[in-house]
Amino acid sequence: MGQPLTVKPGKKIDLADFDPAYDGAFNEKAAAVVTKDNVAVIDNLCYRLYAENRQALLCVFQGMDTAGKDGVIRKVLSGVDPVNCQVTAFKRPTVEDARHDFLWRIHRAVPGHGDIGIFNRSHYEDVLAPRVRKTVAKAEWKSRYDRINEFERLLVDAGVTIVKCFLHISKDEQKRRLEARLKNPKKRWKFQAADLADRKLWDDYQQAYADALTKCNTKWAPWTIVPADQKWHRDLVVSGALRAALERMNPQFPQEEEGLDQVVVD
Repeated sequence: MGQPLTVKPGKKIDLADFDPAYDGAFNEKAAAVVTKDNVAVIDNLCYRLYAENRQALLCVFQGMDTAGKDGVIRKVLSGVDPVNCQVTAFKRPTVEDARHDFLWRIHRAVPGHGDIGIFNRSHYEDVLAPRVRKTVAKAEWKSRYDRINEFERLLVDAGVTIVKCFLHISKDEQKRRLEARLKNPKKRWKFQAADLADRKLWDDYQQAYADALTKCNTKWAPWTIVPADQKWHRDLVVSGALRAALERMNPQFPQEEEGLDQVVVD
């Protein structure tokens, strides 16, 4: 039996039960063919989504440092027209952000009808780092799970389909990727001392992620747990999840104007 990508809402999630290196029945060459096909279908469906202008797609990517959020976004959405696709990277809240509730900056970035929104990190940061680093009172961060669920339900009721992907990597793979950054002159800029500080808190972050995945795994916005040690398998799973979501949305071209068959362009 293969490793599941989703878990039934209400069931406790233990990340130790999910192998980050799992690759299913695929090899890299076969996966590349399927991923390429998925990307082409995603491109076509996103164009129809833009033309229809009645629904929106929000893709949420979470994961430990080096999990591959940037890479999978570049790969899976490479064919999508930037006219209706916006990527938002949520970093440390600004002074202005801190003057509002934790969801304020998130809601501002939610895609409108016809558009695709990509969250590179998201509102889930507010139940991770503040919890692990103890910068927010326990009662506050614990209350945020329910508020996140209510927020996501609000979006779904407003016509936004939400696809949430947790890119699950192992501690050993993170070590290899951090070392690779240090050796690559084009990637050294991405290396930060804070990455090592968070790495020392690995177990705490794994538990915080497990709780977020469990408590915010709803029928209207379920999580996909993506084995991400192998980049090609990560791309396969994410492209498949986005394709499936768009196919369920089934966007349609608007009704064309009557009489177009008789139009002659001089």
